[in-house]
Amino acid sequence: MAGSDLLPHGALHGVKVLDLSRILAGPTCTQLLGDLGATVIKVENPKTGGDDTRQWGPPYATDADGNQSDLSAYFMAANRNKRSVAIDIAAKDGQQAIRRLAAEADILIENFKPGGLAKYGLDYASLKDDLPGLIYCSISGYGQTGPNSHKPGYDIMAQGFGGIMSLTGEPEGQPMKAGVGIADVMCGMYACIGILSALHHREKTGEGQQIDLALVDAQIAWLINEGTAYLNTGQIPERRGNQHPSIVPYGVYETADGHVILAVGNDSQFRRFMEFLRLEGLAEDARFATNPARLQNRDALNGVLIPSVQRFTTEEVLSAMEARKVPAGPVQDLETLFATDQVAARDMAIGMDSAAGPVKLLGNPLNFSRTPVTYRHPPPVCGEATEEIQGASDPFGQR
Repeated sequence: MAGSDLLPHGALHGVKVLDLSRILAGPTCTQLLGDLGATVIKVENPKTGGDDTRQWGPPYATDADGNQSDLSAYFMAANRNKRSVAIDIAAKDGQQAIRRLAAEADILIENFKPGGLAKYGLDYASLKDDLPGLIYCSISGYGQTGPNSHKPGYDIMAQGFGGIMSLTGEPEGQPMKAGVGIADVMCGMYACIGILSALHHREKTGEGQQIDLALVDAQIAWLINEGTAYLNTGQIPERRGNQHPSIVPYGVYETADGHVILAVGNDSQFRRFMEFLRLEGLAEDARFATNPARLQNRDALNGVLIPSVQRFTTEEVLSAMEARKVPAGPVQDLETLFATDQVAARDMAIGMDSAAGPVKLLGNPLNFSRTPVTYRHPPPVCGEATEEIQGASDPFGQR
């Protein structure tokens, strides 16, 4: 793609976001909006040292002299392309400052407990009449309504309540959460979609609105096939570790020197896989010739496959599967992953210069032919733009 095809700013250039959220779901959403070109002002509580995740280290970014900053890796993961202002919303002047910023904003996003901002006059009901065009996104553990609405919500609680932990882990082991805060991240993605939809509606009508989003609701929504299967059968799914409920063989298999992922999605792929293992007879065996039959005889098939795959190295399996057009892949640790040419080619690891020194961050996966994502601001130290923004006649002036 020619460089001249790209515009110098993102698709959301000119959109103004007031971010009252913290931890991961809301910040994931606002970082994405910022990457897409929006101007994001992040409000942090000066009495607590800012966003909770600033203290969720180590590691922390350090300067050339080794001085530790408040930029934990956890915080940096979701707070690029934002300016930080330190405002105490419990104080009258802090509330006035938020109202001033909200009056200039297109979007306000918050993740206080339902009703938590009402006592400050900063909830949607208190702002909507004066700011009818404001898009106000509220994220909470269980939503603004329902018997659990008063309860706090963290990612692991959403994964537990929302059912995904019952599906994750080895059959005889503990229910297992995902290795990262995926309930928070997916909630942030839904929030971004909701906000963009509300922006589109406002363009046509001039109307703002509130978006009510719960971690648990987002978690339930991405139970996808397993949730839909239960609703239609009443059968509680089993934990299968890395095995698939509807496809066999599909999962992680041990090799002579490690592990390999095999995802044999149809019968022709299965035949080619069996040719490699010199087990052609299994492809003709009525117990294994079709995927429904393999599902019924999963244990018998794995009893043959597991020791057969263990005869080969990971590289031998991967090379053979690529040659035979059978989906397969490695199980990489992060050192191996970030050393790959693929990560470099897709710019999925980037560097920025922060107030605490150089930092490395994950790249944004979106690629546009005209309005590219931009990395304008590194994750900020708490309150670093307070004086500049509070004193500006246009606090959201494009930066």
